[in-house]
Amino acid sequence: MKHKLLSTLLAVLVFAGCSTSKHQAKPIKFDTYINGIITRIDTMTFTDSSRGRDIPIAIYYTAHTSPKKLVILNPGYGGTKTDYGYIAVNLANNGYMVVTIQHDLPGDTPIPTTGNIYELRKPFWDTGVKSIFFVAAKIKAMYPQLDYKYIALIGHSNGGDMAMLIANEYPGFAKIVITLDNRRVPFPRASKPKIFSIRSSDQPADLGVLPSTEEQEKYHIKIVKVNATHNNMGGMDETDAQKTEINSLIINYLNSNN
Repeated sequence: MKHKLLSTLLAVLVFAGCSTSKHQAKPIKFDTYINGIITRIDTMTFTDSSRGRDIPIAIYYTAHTSPKKLVILNPGYGGTKTDYGYIAVNLANNGYMVVTIQHDLPGDTPIPTTGNIYELRKPFWDTGVKSIFFVAAKIKAMYPQLDYKYIALIGHSNGGDMAMLIANEYPGFAKIVITLDNRRVPFPRASKPKIFSIRSSDQPADLGVLPSTEEQEKYHIKIVKVNATHNNMGGMDETDAQKTEINSLIINYLNSNN
């Protein structure tokens, strides 16, 4: 039932011209040149007036391809719209359109770090989920040529928990959910959406978050551990080898599940 409500929400936003967003900052466009490929990066801010909330985003795509598939990238706590560029640029260079959403804004209440973490952080994740839906509707209006039956959600840490919450509560929204070390929201024990998780070398998930080996086999959930710390997955301190490993895992999984 929830995925039907989601489809209705997206349709209302799109066909109403996303009337809930009265303001959109003028895009700032710039290029980056990596491995002989020019990647276009458009940064802008949507405003969801129904919540009085700005949503900064960055859109990555290349001039030499016409992307047909959308990846929504959700940074870890405190991440900005241009963080995780090593993942976004690589995806764009492989033919995807990538939209990175900045979920945390100056003035936001800090997320809780003690107590019942799941219960206390759930409202923050819900806010992120609403932003993801809002941005998806805006992108659909801007780029109607994309295949919206295929959406891949990628998230690191707190952003991964938002993505996994969608996998649980709105399984029809994304075809693929990839998390980098989400630690709080349990994996759905279900075959849809397709789930792949890249785990760090240093920070374990909370009890009950990860499926058992038997559940992974039953529901075709893929989990891989890499030689990178939880914090380094953001790309600030990772080595080139670690970035290459993570990028290869993500691209191979996406391409094998097209």
